[in-house]
Amino acid sequence: MKGLLRKIYLEIHWPVLYFSLGLATIMWLLTALLPKVLGDVHRVFDKIPFVKPLITALLGMDPGDEFSAEMMQAFLWVHPTVLSLTWAQALMYCTRMPAAEIDRGSVDFLLGLPVSRWKLYVSEAIGCVLSGAVILLVGLTGHLMAASSLQPDMRPGWFALFGILSNLMAMYLAVCGLTFLISANSDRRGRAIGIMFAILLASFLLNFLAQFWDPAKAVSFLSIMEYYRPAVVIKSGSFPWQDVAVLAVITVVTWTTGGVIFKMRSICTV
Repeated sequence: MKGLLRKIYLEIHWPVLYFSLGLATIMWLLTALLPKVLGDVHRVFDKIPFVKPLITALLGMDPGDEFSAEMMQAFLWVHPTVLSLTWAQALMYCTRMPAAEIDRGSVDFLLGLPVSRWKLYVSEAIGCVLSGAVILLVGLTGHLMAASSLQPDMRPGWFALFGILSNLMAMYLAVCGLTFLISANSDRRGRAIGIMFAILLASFLLNFLAQFWDPAKAVSFLSIMEYYRPAVVIKSGSFPWQDVAVLAVITVVTWTTGGVIFKMRSICTV
């Protein structure tokens, strides 16, 4: 197991470093710009009306006529660049095996190692969890560095941050599980990434349409964004147990199914 984890570390430590620094920089910039953005947001809503439904879709709730400092703190964690970096890490990591290994013709060597497929799969899962946790914690550090200079009413509470990070980590793991499942059924990395990108795009679009279209609202539970709502966490002051539980079920089901498929399917260089 140690040898497999070392192999994973050597393959992903630079991308994880870049994603970590990128997320920390973005969170620092977004947090530092919070007072200015908060002061101009109503002007933006008046000039560009369609921006408000977009923000509502990201937040998972209608901020109303007053866009408070609390709601702006929530917006930091659902900003498209933050979601893009988080999802990009999931897609980059989880399509490495077996899709990328088959694609570049190295899967025969990998499966020829004296380890079971389950042990290989579990090692990849451990690396996925650890790398995601590192990226999110470094991103949180960038946020806290900038938040220290904000006024007290604009600083996030520790319990709220814990709830948001837990929710974000749960969503990250659910996306990873879906990506592992698609990768386990794929022989081409590009195809696996394309399918997963389409799923995430459709999830975001469904969440957006659900704000003003009843048919989309009826099936909004199919969107993974439905279960990541930092604004609700901040406003309610409670831990998002239900959302985290749903995401955890998705993670367990998809990761387990992907592992069974990976163990049983015939894999060779194509």
